[in-house]
Amino acid sequence: MSVYAFWNNKGGTGKTSLAFQVVSRYAEKYPEKKVLVIDLCPQANLSELLLGGLLGEGAVNLSSLYTSGKRISVAGYFQDRLPSPFTMPQVNYSDYICKPNDYNQNISQNIDLLAGDPVIELQTNSIATLANTQLPGTNTWMAVIDWIKDFIKLTDNKYDEIFIDCNPSFSVYTQIALSSANRLILPVMADDSSRRAIQNAFSLIYGIQMPSPMYNQFSFSTKLSEAKRSLPLIHLIVKNRLTQYMGPASAYNSVLTAINNDLQSIIISNGSIFTFNNIHQGIVDVRDFQTTGVVAFAEGKPFSKVSVGVHKILGKETQISQEYLVKCKDAIEDIVIKL
Repeated sequence: MSVYAFWNNKGGTGKTSLAFQVVSRYAEKYPEKKVLVIDLCPQANLSELLLGGLLGEGAVNLSSLYTSGKRISVAGYFQDRLPSPFTMPQVNYSDYICKPNDYNQNISQNIDLLAGDPVIELQTNSIATLANTQLPGTNTWMAVIDWIKDFIKLTDNKYDEIFIDCNPSFSVYTQIALSSANRLILPVMADDSSRRAIQNAFSLIYGIQMPSPMYNQFSFSTKLSEAKRSLPLIHLIVKNRLTQYMGPASAYNSVLTAINNDLQSIIISNGSIFTFNNIHQGIVDVRDFQTTGVVAFAEGKPFSKVSVGVHKILGKETQISQEYLVKCKDAIEDIVIKL
């Protein structure tokens, strides 16, 4: 079983939209596989998309998961962990999981969802305090960081693949997500801030090029290493939302080349953190989804379910062309093939 995390500590890289399309296509392509989606972003945008999107009342459907007595969400699970932070309580993982197809028939039946929940932001201070508790004989930080890993163990290998959408931060719940993953999908954009974000990612997760040695003893990688735990390996770098008409002479190209050079340098010096040896094996270029993406997300549909022609979004008509829809499908297929 592979556990994939979509993460970048920079917002606006299209992480959630990519996750939605990739997970949906993966489940369609492999209907015999059971897929679990864990939404650990408090905005819960991925959950809303899976549960119907804007036009399919995804927000209403998501809210209904919070008002059924026990919260059917990641925050519901965390809430039950707070009284027992260092040992696993007697809980049933299925109490926190919903099936998106029950709300949105555009989503494959083989996908289950541990929904996102804004309440995890309120829980953050409590979780962080517990992680830093001093308790003789107990690695409290590791016990808390393992909460999602514990949840996955509860499923007893029911799922063939697990996909986690992470918050664009390095908060404690993001660390909980990343520590449970064994594969990392890192979306970036063709700008200098994304280039810096990649460098930050290497520092935050792997302790590479830290600004000062004094941070090493407190780093995520050091703490996991001391607990004899593996870090997630970088599996794909997705250059996302590239301009449709961008050519090799574009101003963007110098930034993309710089990103490639940075990555190649780290592959040479720290190759063990990647699942690939050649930079071209681990990079996928994705053009901006533009109108096709807007329609797909408004309707809560994978690209495979989006129709060519006129769509009405909040009273406004928009046109989807066959040519561009095919390009969107092909881009997602390229990613799914490399999973």
